[in-house]
Amino acid sequence: MNKEFILSIDNGTQSVRALIFDLHGRLLYKKRVPLKPYHSRQPGWAEQDAEYYWKSLCQACQMLWSESGVPKDAIAGVTLTTQRATMVNLDRNGRPLRPAMVWLDQRRTSGLKPIGGLWGLAFKVSGMSETVAYLQAEAESNWIKTHQPDLWRQTHKFLFLSGYLTYRLTGRFVDSIGCQVGYVPFDYKKKTWASSFSWKWQATQVEPHMLPELVHPSCEMGQITKTASAETGIPEGLPLIAAAADKACEVIGAGCLEPHIGCLSYGTTATINTTHYKYIEAIPLIPPYPSAVPDAYSLEIQIYRGYWMVSWFTEQFAQLEQQLAQEQGVEVETLVEELLHDVPPGSMGLILQPYWSPGLKVPGPEAKGAVIGFGDVHNRAHFFRAILEGLAYALREGKERQEKRSGVAITELRVSGGGSQSDAAMQLTADIFGLSTARPKVYETSGLGAAIDAAVGLNLHPDFATAVKAMTHLGDIFEPNKKTHRIYNQLYKRVYMQMYKKLKPLYEEIRAITGYPKRAGKI
Repeated sequence: MNKEFILSIDNGTQSVRALIFDLHGRLLYKKRVPLKPYHSRQPGWAEQDAEYYWKSLCQACQMLWSESGVPKDAIAGVTLTTQRATMVNLDRNGRPLRPAMVWLDQRRTSGLKPIGGLWGLAFKVSGMSETVAYLQAEAESNWIKTHQPDLWRQTHKFLFLSGYLTYRLTGRFVDSIGCQVGYVPFDYKKKTWASSFSWKWQATQVEPHMLPELVHPSCEMGQITKTASAETGIPEGLPLIAAAADKACEVIGAGCLEPHIGCLSYGTTATINTTHYKYIEAIPLIPPYPSAVPDAYSLEIQIYRGYWMVSWFTEQFAQLEQQLAQEQGVEVETLVEELLHDVPPGSMGLILQPYWSPGLKVPGPEAKGAVIGFGDVHNRAHFFRAILEGLAYALREGKERQEKRSGVAITELRVSGGGSQSDAAMQLTADIFGLSTARPKVYETSGLGAAIDAAVGLNLHPDFATAVKAMTHLGDIFEPNKKTHRIYNQLYKRVYMQMYKKLKPLYEEIRAITGYPKRAGKI
């Protein structure tokens, strides 16, 4: 049998999926194991046992073989994509020393010594001192070294979840360049570990020996070991091909290989990404992330709380829909979405700024969420629509920021993530951006993007342009309503784009009075 199938493993926040794709991008087999995203020993903490991720991966693969009848001898190779910025400490025997710190973890480290010397002076002159202090406070390595120094001294390897699972599959401490998104000493421009004189080593306190070997996406990282084969059922000796982090894979899995195509992700964190082939900082001094394509960068603007806000709304304001969903045996999101149909575009003047969590630089760390325009006509349906509109406004602002920095106009959109399954959200997005907006035919875009990396790496497709053309396909396309776009355009330009600069002084006052959000170094 020809080896033309690819096993793509996608370890997200909510689940692990084992996926089989063919070279036309068709999802032939799929098994999903739900995950408990994290457990929390203290408020704001988010941890998960690293072994839990591995066992869930094994379970998903074993289900694939036993329940789907996958012909193993047709699988050419394996690839892996994971959630970003979840960190694992391993000892010299490759065993986890503590639970993984999940990307949702909110703890910060106080009392860290500021970056000194010429770097410190440069940051002070450029106005970046608080940003760098924020990065220091956020770095998981600094918290562990400060609060668990004995454990930090025992740490042989400090890996992203992708690196840990790669080790379990291949027995090698190696990871993809495309997965390096987080607080580690990585040079985003050169796509390698930072030079020895970089300030990033001082800022994170990570030692060079703790980090894995790096390979480019589409390169082989190793082969499935006998032990891993016994636990997962994956044939021993199959090559594991490097992919990238889930967002980067999502971008090429949605077909966004050129800079004029914007990829919106309506997930827990909402993002807009574009693929560029030169180094561009969409926000000055904040680097682009590695792409799932070796010679490219992924420009990204993110709204940290993104479609988490839909879950938040459902939990806080949709008790009736929760009860009805349970009684009727349907998804609560289906009933909540019906609220949108009773509210006109623009939510009768209710405008939401979706900064429920502060940003690093844009918006600034003082930012807060805001809703203006309330009147006695408004109800929770208006508020729900205002959430979706506010997220789209914020992502449109990100689009315009990327266009300004890159000089390339974004002329079409792809939308993936859970929110992309809502027709109402898709139409609302097309109307706010004024652009043709499509969702990919295959929902599992991050898994598909990883499979594209594998197809190129295994020479099953000659290059990324060919692979993306053959393996990505559009599903439903939503065209903007011109009349509705005019309404949104006025609200966006005349109201939404004025909100942050007018409210920023008040956010600063709130921060000064209440101490929230706390300043880096004063936590």
